Amino acid sequence: MIAALQARWLTVIAAALAVAQIAVLGSMIWARASILRSGTEIVLEVRPIDPRDLLRGDYVIVGYNISSLDKALFGGEKREDYSGPHTVFVRLKADAAGIWQPVLARLDAPAAEPPRAGEVDLRGYSGYWPPDNGAVPMDYGIERFYLPEGQGRPIEEGIGVRPFRMKVAVAADGTPQIKSFHDGDTLIYAEPLY
Repeated sequence: MIAALQARWLTVIAAALAVAQIAVLGSMIWARASILRSGTEIVLEVRPIDPRDLLRGDYVIVGYNISSLDKALFGGEKREDYSGPHTVFVRLKADAAGIWQPVLARLDAPAAEPPRAGEVDLRGYSGYWPPDNGAVPMDYGIERFYLPEGQGRPIEEGIGVRPFRMKVAVAADGTPQIKSFHDGDTLIYAEPLY
C-alpha cells in the first residue's frame, strides 16, 4: 500500500516536472517568435569575424556598423567608475541607403524622450569604457548566426568583398533577434518563427 502510494506520488512529481520544463521551453520559443513576428525591423551592415562551431556546425560571427560607438553619442555621460558590463540603449535611425545608424546612446536606461517615428531603441551591453576618446565596444547578443552546413566559409570569404546585411527584429523593450541574412539584395537565410 505504501509502495503503491509512493509510486503514484513519484509519477505525479515526474509529470509535473515534465510539464514545467515544457512550459519554460515553450515560453522561450514564444518570446523569440513574438519578437520576430511583431518587432520593428532594422537592417545592419555586417562585418566578419569567425566561421565554425564544432558542436553546432557552420556559423558566422559578425560585427555590425553599430558594434563600436563613438563616445559623443552618449551626450557627455562620463563613466570614470565604469566597471563590469552595463546595459546600453542605442537609438537607431535608417540612413538614405536603408542601413540603420546610431544617433544617440544612453547607459543603463533608455533616453528620456521616446523614439520618434522611424527610430528604434536597441538594447546592448558594454563591459568597457575607454579612458580616452576611443570607441565604446558593444555586444547585442546577435553576433553569432548559424547557417546550414557548408555555407559558413564561402560567406566569410565574401563579406570583405560584397555588402552583406542582417535584418533584425527589435522588440519594444529593445531586445533584438536576427530575422534574416542577406548577400546584397539576395536572401541567404531566414530564421523560422519556431
